[in-house]
Amino acid sequence: MTEHRARKRFGQHFLHDPGIIDRLVRTVAPMAGQKLVEIGPGRGALTYPLLEQVAHLDVVELDRDLIHLLREAVPEERLTIHQADALRFDFRPLAGDLKLRVVGNLPYNISTPLIFHLLEQAEVIGDMTFMLQKEVVDRLTAAPGTGDYGRLSVMVQYHCQADYLFFVPPGAFQPPPKVDSAVVRLTPHATAPWPARDPVYLGKLVNQAFTQRRKAVRNALKTLVEPDIFDALGIDPGLRPDHLSVADYVALANATG
Repeated sequence: MTEHRARKRFGQHFLHDPGIIDRLVRTVAPMAGQKLVEIGPGRGALTYPLLEQVAHLDVVELDRDLIHLLREAVPEERLTIHQADALRFDFRPLAGDLKLRVVGNLPYNISTPLIFHLLEQAEVIGDMTFMLQKEVVDRLTAAPGTGDYGRLSVMVQYHCQADYLFFVPPGAFQPPPKVDSAVVRLTPHATAPWPARDPVYLGKLVNQAFTQRRKAVRNALKTLVEPDIFDALGIDPGLRPDHLSVADYVALANATG
C-alpha cells in the first residue's frame, strides 16, 4: 500500500499504537447487526480492526488520497465511503431503523463544532466514542465548580451523558501531536433529564453566562434574568457561572425564555 503523508490542513495525526487501537476497539465493542460509522478513517488503523467485528462499515472521509487507499484495500460491499466534510455531512440517512454508533479519531481543529453538528442529529445516534485532545475531553466531562467546567460542558451534558474513558499519549500518533489526547464516550439522552422549552435560548443564556465567568451569575446574566427569579428557583445569585449545574441553567432558561 502506498504511504500517505499526514496533511497539516486536514489536521491529520494517524493513530498507530497497536495497544491503544486494541483498547479503543474493545471499548467500542461493536456487535454484529449494529450500524457503525467512522469519521476520518485515515489510513485505516481503526477501520480494519472494526471490520473484523462487523460485516459492514460506513466511513466519512474528505481526503481523496486516503479514500483511494481504502478502496484498494476493502471491497465496496464491506466498506461504504462517503467523501464529505463531516461538519456538513447529514448522518440521518445512514441510520435506517437502527441508531448509529459513531467512532473516530477526530482532528483537533474541528472536534468541538463537529460534536455540536452531531448533537443536532442526536435522534439517530446511539453513542459516540471519540479520541480528542485531552483538554477538550476534560471540558466535555467536567463537573460544576471545576476549572474545566464551562459552556461546552453545560451544552454537551444537556444533550448527553459524557464519560472520560482513557488517556492517550502523543507517541500513539504519527506524526505525534504537541498535546495529550483522551477517549470520551458521549451517549445522547433518550429523554432529556432537564428538558429546555427552547434549547436555542438555553444556548444563548449559557453563552452569555460564560463570557463573564469571573462575575457573579446575577451580573453575568443581568440582561436576561431578573433578581427575583434566582430566589424563586433557589439558585444563589452570588455564585459564579461555573458553579451552576446543567439543571440550574435549564431552570433559568425555562423561567426567562
